[in-house]
Amino acid sequence: MRDLTYRLVIAVCRALFRVLGLRIDVRGAERLPASGPVVVAANHSSFIDFMVVGLAATMRGRLVRFMAKQSVFDAPVSGQLMRGMHHIAVDRAHGAVAARHALSALRRGEVVGIYPEATIGRAFVVKDRADVRRGAAYLALATGAALVPVAHWGVHRVFTVGGRWSLHRGTAVTVLVGEPLVPRPGEDAEALTDRLHDALVEMVEHLLDTYPQPPAEPATAWWWPASRGGAAPATHEARLLDEEARLRADAGRTGR
Repeated sequence: MRDLTYRLVIAVCRALFRVLGLRIDVRGAERLPASGPVVVAANHSSFIDFMVVGLAATMRGRLVRFMAKQSVFDAPVSGQLMRGMHHIAVDRAHGAVAARHALSALRRGEVVGIYPEATIGRAFVVKDRADVRRGAAYLALATGAALVPVAHWGVHRVFTVGGRWSLHRGTAVTVLVGEPLVPRPGEDAEALTDRLHDALVEMVEHLLDTYPQPPAEPATAWWWPASRGGAAPATHEARLLDEEARLRADAGRTGR
């Protein structure tokens, strides 16, 4: 059976959702095309947000080939699973190789998943426009694939950066699939990326407005955005933390 590993992982993820009692609400799944090439572009706030982004696609009978950093593929267990699910490794030093693999997948009519923010956003809102990569727009323009924004909120409460994790049952997780972005005449990757960024910002803000479990005391809630009075880092603080983490990772790879 094709994609047996992927389907087994999906079954494990669904079992995990049940064990944790997650209250997952997926909205707008019908907007994701049921056939043909699709680029899914999602916000990034958790180590496991690919599970809920992928869940929205499975509701349309699709499997997402996520682009993920090379280190995930280098680890013995996760690497075997990632290769078995035909995800796409991204090595920062050889980004063109990953782009070629993504283009090939799209030309085969597959769904490719990208996080335009590249790394997990510690502010738990979409990063500033300057920090968003153009890869999703480039792939969509190069192949004619539908560019579908997908926003989610709440899964970072389960497992995210900074050693933050929780097994608390009943956490609400909301997922919103947006309308596909159709390139305008003469539009380049930069302009399309700007529209993608704006769409994700608007969608995340909507999910925050309608989130069913807002904190009773926002100022003490590490997972609630600073822009709404929460204890999460403000956007500029989160950018500094991201840079510090990147430098530590680079130093670890080079042994310095």
